[in-house]
This record gives sequence, structure tokens and C-alpha cells, in this order.
Amino acid sequence: MAIQADFPLKDVHVGDSVCVSGVCLTAVDVQDNAFRVDVAPETLSRSTLGQSKVGDRVNLERALCLGDRLSGHLVTGHVDGMGSVKAKQPSANAVVFAFGVSEDLARYIIRKGSVAVDGISLTVNACDPRAFEVSIIPHTAGITTLGFKNVGDHVNIEADMVGKYIERFTQHATKGIHGPKNGEAIDVGTLVKAGFM
Repeated sequence: MAIQADFPLKDVHVGDSVCVSGVCLTAVDVQDNAFRVDVAPETLSRSTLGQSKVGDRVNLERALCLGDRLSGHLVTGHVDGMGSVKAKQPSANAVVFAFGVSEDLARYIIRKGSVAVDGISLTVNACDPRAFEVSIIPHTAGITTLGFKNVGDHVNIEADMVGKYIERFTQHATKGIHGPKNGEAIDVGTLVKAGFM
């Protein structure tokens, strides 16, 4: 896939990661304001990149360097799945978007938590087992592809990784796998004993 940027790529080199609409990809060739990436079948099946056509707009973001200021939540570019625009309604100076997602993905999305939509770090206003809402301010709508999205359009979704790690840890711990050193599984009793409840 070849991508034309509307900003100079002087800080992007072959081998660098570039987030393309929320998908972390490796630049394999960089020329002036354009770069090329190789896209694996897994990425095409899990993200909107498999539906991309020549001329489609994408969001671009260079990788964060350790030590840089972080002004949002950690977004890895490891897309969990796709969602779709269910509704788009003006609300004062913002636009409220509702995105439909699978139940498997929705379980990681919490009210006032973080989510990445096409690589854009956003705060969740509301959620239910198959959807969530976010507010988009004019600045975000103007510099990202969200301003062009319509009901039915697909988007890439990356849930906050903290919830995924907690779920994984507690699944193993409650089965006694990699649990506390004495082999005791983590349950409510363990949390009470440790003073967490």
C-alpha cells in the first residue's frame, strides 16, 4: 500500500512505525511526502484497510518516542476489530457519534474510559453491550477522517489495553495459573485477606 501524506515525512525512515487509521504499519520505502507499507492478511481481515480504495483518506500519526509528552491514552496501533457508525448527531459545538461493535469488543469499553477509533484517542460518553458514544469537537472533525464519516461507514477500534491485561491476568489467576506464590487462586476472599476489600 502506498500512502501520500499532507505533511513532510522528514522524521519518517524505512523501518519506522506509522499509524495508518489506527493500524501500526512499518514503512518499507519513504520518498518525499509518500511512503509504502506491506500489509499482512491478518491486518487486512481485522481492519478497514482490507476495504480501502485508491483515493481514500486515512489518519496518519508518527510513532511516539519514549520520553515524549503523552496527551491521550496509550494507543498501540494493534486494532482489536472493526465497528460501524450507527448515528451521528450535532450537540452544541460537538458531534456525538455512536459506534456499533461486537459484544466481544464492547466488554473492554467503559464509560469515561478511553478508546481509539481509527487511531484517534477518545473518551467514551456512554456504552452498552453492543455500542458506545463519543463526542467529537470541531478540531478533531477538521483534522481527522471522522469529519467525513457517515452512518454505516466502518472504523477501526482499539480498546484500552489495560482492561485486556487485567482480564487475562484474572482468568489465569482464578484458575491457579501464575497466581500468588502459594498457589492460591485469586478470588473475593483473597482480596479481602489482602486488604483490598
